[in-house]
Amino acid sequence: QVQLVESGGGLVQAGDSLRLSCAASGGTFSNYGMGWFRQPPGKEREFVAGISGDAISKYYGDSVKGRVTISRDNAKGTVYLQMISVKPEDTAVYYCAAVNGGNWYLNPNWYNYWGQGTQVTVSS
Repeated sequence: QVQLVESGGGLVQAGDSLRLSCAASGGTFSNYGMGWFRQPPGKEREFVAGISGDAISKYYGDSVKGRVTISRDNAKGTVYLQMISVKPEDTAVYYCAAVNGGNWYLNPNWYNYWGQGTQVTVSS
């Protein structure tokens, strides 16, 4: 059983940078593919970024491509999402998720474990 705890959210202004963290415990971190998702108010959960267990494979959603970077530190059991030039439409609850086997997936249904989420609000 893996427990995930996100942090780093908050209220920021458009154009700012932000780094979200997700600390994992309870498993061998490198065995899990990791994903970041977000859910804006009144909308469905959306894929933001994914990273493989060995950090070699990374993928970004179209709405954030070029503005976010996903990374992980397997020694620390933590995955990060660095965001730059944030926009009001980035406002959402951001979730990290882990999936057994080391690959990442676009579909949130493939993930086995989820954090509680961290709110990011971008003011214009």
